[in-house]
Amino acid sequence: MPLKTETVEAAARTLRLLEELNRHRVVSLATLHKTTSLPKSTLVRLLKSLCVMGYVVNDRRQGGYAVASRVKSLSNGFRGDPLVVEAARPWAIAFTRQHQWPVAIAVRDGLSMAIRFSTIPDSPVSPFHATVNTRLSLLGRALGRAYVAFCPSQERRDLIDMLTKSPEAEDAPARDRARTLAMLSAVRRQGHAERDPLVEPRSSGTIAVPIIVDNKVLATAGMTYFKSAVRPEEIAARYVPAMTALGSSIATSVQALR
Repeated sequence: MPLKTETVEAAARTLRLLEELNRHRVVSLATLHKTTSLPKSTLVRLLKSLCVMGYVVNDRRQGGYAVASRVKSLSNGFRGDPLVVEAARPWAIAFTRQHQWPVAIAVRDGLSMAIRFSTIPDSPVSPFHATVNTRLSLLGRALGRAYVAFCPSQERRDLIDMLTKSPEAEDAPARDRARTLAMLSAVRRQGHAERDPLVEPRSSGTIAVPIIVDNKVLATAGMTYFKSAVRPEEIAARYVPAMTALGSSIATSVQALR
């Protein structure tokens, strides 16, 4: 047990030192001692090891230590969620706990929306078993429509230009540019998007809102429900305002995390 504790402590000291080195262009041993509270003898030993391994260099001309390019290799395998997904997670879970219906958070990935987080595990009434990593069309699905409708106008034009050549059946409306623009304009007026009623499964519906920060759509949030369980009047009176508030709360959290 003591050996295990010592091993964990040694790893913790090394990582703490690397984190502190990353905060500076060049930093002295005295400063590292002050900011990490590690003994100087420990710092010297760790720094020597990191220098030998190529993660740190001792820049004697500037009187201190600096991280070397090899530290970039430590993040090569990281495929973390965008900041907006991190910010959305607690809000989406809270929404589902209150309203029961599942919420999905999606980000644009090329000419599709990719679902990066879902509260299906927290919902007792979800129409689906799992949706994370599912790719959805930009024009047939509510999460996609909410993105295209509210993204900057030049981006919208570019996306529609590219979608006219898409082989996806759900993106076929892009070939009728006037009709597509009219649909997107209607989405902007009402403040939220809905799934194309002809897209399967027709037993469920989705309403989606954009998550906008600095005039840019970072992601979209959508609530899916059984049409037989929720009246259209209830969607408009209860769930649309709740989803709009959800999008605003997530955007505020993104700004705070930044």
